[in-house]
Amino acid sequence: MNFLAHIYLSGNNELVTIGNFVADGVRGKKYKDYPEEIQLGILLHRDIDTFTDAHPVFRRSTKRLHKNYGHYSGVIIDIFFDHFLAKNWSEYSTIPLSKYVNEFYKSLRTNFELLPTRFKRLTPSMIEDNWLLSYASIEGIQQVLNGMNRRTDGKSKMNKATTELKKYYNDFESDFTEFFEELINFSNKKRHELEKQFKI
Repeated sequence: MNFLAHIYLSGNNELVTIGNFVADGVRGKKYKDYPEEIQLGILLHRDIDTFTDAHPVFRRSTKRLHKNYGHYSGVIIDIFFDHFLAKNWSEYSTIPLSKYVNEFYKSLRTNFELLPTRFKRLTPSMIEDNWLLSYASIEGIQQVLNGMNRRTDGKSKMNKATTELKKYYNDFESDFTEFFEELINFSNKKRHELEKQFKI
């Protein structure tokens, strides 16, 4: 899953949410260098990714992209699924998305020194361009894909993937809805297990 989903699936603990958000910037056992609540968030992120990558509904979505995008298909579906979460946000939260993401940005500023180097570089652009709120529109997703394509020096062609998003829009949204309910249940269970483990 992409940023918005990982943040949402973290629960209400601020540092757990930070950990889940930055987990891709922390390799191997380096997670142990962080406060325990951030450690929990990092481990939760890894469990979410493992569950997602193996899930048949997620794989069904990626198959629509394999021909044109190869191993980048999973990354693209992560972004598509964040779009559907943002678009249908009111079905998953009573807090308006704009307020929710602004509170998260505030938390990032407060905890900036705890972020890995990669995320210290990334965070200012995320806040300035309001990435999380922009996911709700196809135009916003296009900007995300443009940026991802630039980071692969144009090799991924990910900037063209909104073509498939529009073509299979209802199918992708149906996959997201089916998958995300299962992911919420999995994440809640895993988070509670980790909270017991860390005594948080």
